[in-house]
Amino acid sequence: MALKKPEWPEPGDLVVCTVESITDYGAYVKLDEYDKTGLLHISEVSSSWVRNIRDYVREGQKVILKVIRVDTEKGHIDLSLRRVTKREKIEKTLSWKRERKAEALLRIVAERAGITFEEALEKVNVVIEKYGLYEGFEKAAKEGAEILIKSGVPENIANIFAEVAKERIRLPSAKVRGIVELKCLRPNGVNVIKEAFLNASKLERLKNVDIKFYVVAAPKYCIEVTASNYKDAETILQKVADKIISHITKAGGHGEFRREKS
Repeated sequence: MALKKPEWPEPGDLVVCTVESITDYGAYVKLDEYDKTGLLHISEVSSSWVRNIRDYVREGQKVILKVIRVDTEKGHIDLSLRRVTKREKIEKTLSWKRERKAEALLRIVAERAGITFEEALEKVNVVIEKYGLYEGFEKAAKEGAEILIKSGVPENIANIFAEVAKERIRLPSAKVRGIVELKCLRPNGVNVIKEAFLNASKLERLKNVDIKFYVVAAPKYCIEVTASNYKDAETILQKVADKIISHITKAGGHGEFRREKS
């Protein structure tokens, strides 16, 4: 276990386990994040009657279980499969995969910096405490080394950390489109429309936001916005469309906007 965790899990915790052996009364599993062994009793496998536990788990399988009891004096950990919801399973699996990926990326940082993994862990501990390790890599991929340096990470490590993040982290993105239909019958109408798009492009100068305009078939023009999530993308799309239409209207023209379905 590379990243610091409590020695024992708490009741209610979700844990990633590897099934080691199966008996008539349950399965013994290794808690991967704690390097300890626990018991999944057959009564905690399913809410319905279990005829054969191997229909639910098998040796070597990774399973998400919920901790129901911990006895540190006896070294016993009781676990449940039936109490884990589908949503909890998905969220814990994602969290586990992200954590493992983050550790692998930090090992690359350590190798490039010529230091041990433990030394790298210590130097970026402020990032882990503030954001979490994987989230720290996401931040660095979005905003560069500066955000790490401000948090207290040495500049040389911050630069390598950000470099690895930009190489290996695929940032989430959302793309939305809309159509504006613009009419301006004034002699300089073409220039008015160009100015409307130029002004609108300056409206949102945000990192990780990309705004594109292109002609569908005059007088229809497409606005395409790519952002880190749909909420931001939708908000920016509407702002840009409103800005364009406002400019055209003030110049004596007319504009309409409609959101294209994804």
